[in-house]
Amino acid sequence: MKKMFGIWVVVVFGFIFILSACGEQSQEDVVEKLESNLESMNGYKARAEMTMNTGQEDQKYSIDVWHKKKDFYRVELSNNQDEEGSQIILKNEDGVFVLSPALNKSFKFQEEWPENGSQPYLYQSLVNDILKDNEAEFDISEDHYIFETKTNYQSNNNLPYQEVYFDKKSYTPVMVKVLDKDRNALVQVNFSEYNTDPTFEDDDFTMEKNMNSESADTSVSSDAEAETDTFSVVYPQNMKGSELVEETQLDTANGERVIMTFSGDKSFTLVEEKQEVVQTLSSPQMVDGEIVNLGHAIGALSDNTIEWTNNGMNFILASEELTREELIEVAQSVQGKEVK
Repeated sequence: MKKMFGIWVVVVFGFIFILSACGEQSQEDVVEKLESNLESMNGYKARAEMTMNTGQEDQKYSIDVWHKKKDFYRVELSNNQDEEGSQIILKNEDGVFVLSPALNKSFKFQEEWPENGSQPYLYQSLVNDILKDNEAEFDISEDHYIFETKTNYQSNNNLPYQEVYFDKKSYTPVMVKVLDKDRNALVQVNFSEYNTDPTFEDDDFTMEKNMNSESADTSVSSDAEAETDTFSVVYPQNMKGSELVEETQLDTANGERVIMTFSGDKSFTLVEEKQEVVQTLSSPQMVDGEIVNLGHAIGALSDNTIEWTNNGMNFILASEELTREELIEVAQSVQGKEVK
C-alpha cells in the first residue's frame, strides 16, 4: 500500500511538472509571437514617458508614437520646461523630417530612419534588435517577458545594451532600459498606453497638418511677447575638461546671438540664438546627417556639428576634437542653468 502511494505521489508531481513546463513560453515562442504581432497589426498608437540620466538631475519627457503600416511614423517629443512647444519626427512618402511646429521650422533628412538604428520607443525597432542578436538573454517575471539585447546606436557607442519588458498578455512593450557598458540605465522609457487597433485620418502624417498643430496658437501671442522676451544664455554642464574662454554677443537681423568658445582637453564652440517664429510655412532645411535624440530636443547631427532647437532657442555645437559620442553628451547637458 505504501509502495502504491509512493508511485502515485511521483506520478502526480510529475504530471504537475509537465503541465507547468508546458504552460511556460520559451524564448523562441515569445520571439515568434512578437514577429506575428508585428506582421498582423496595421499600426499602433503609444504613449510613454522617457527619463534620461545625464549625470545631473533626471530629465523627463513625454512621447507620443503613431505608426501606420508600412512606412508612416509620427513621434512627438515634449517636456514641461519647453514653453515653445514640442518637436515631431515625421516619416511619410516624401521622406523623413524633424518639425518644430511652434517655430514653423523643419529639417529634412536623407537617411533610412528608423531602420538605421535602435529606437527605444518603436515596437519594430525593439523586435528587430531582438531578432538580430543571437546572444540575446531571456527571462520571465510574473507579468513580463524580458530580453536583454545589444543596441545599434550609430552615433553613440556608450549605450551598448538594452532591457526590454513585454506584457505577457498583449506582447506589447511596457518598459525599455537603455544601458551603458556597466549596465547602468541611462535612458528609461515607460509606456502608459498601447493601442494596436488605432484609427487615422488621411492627413495625419502630412507635414502641413503637423506643422499647423501648434504654430497657430503660438504665433498669436508671439508679437505681444516680443518686446518683453529676454535672451537667456544656457551653458553646458558637461564640458569634457574644457572651460569657457570667450563669450561674444552679436546683434543680428533676428535679434541677439551669443558665440561661446571653450578650450582645454577638447575644444568646441557653442552658438545660441533666439529663434524667430516664421509666419509662413517654408521649405524644410536639408540635412546631410542623422537624427539624434538629445532627450530635451531632437537634434540634427552632421559631421562635427549638432543643431537643435529648445524653448524657442536655436543651438549649434561644433568641434573638430570631440567624438560623435562626446558631441551628443555635451549637447545633452546644455540645459537647466541660465544666466540672464
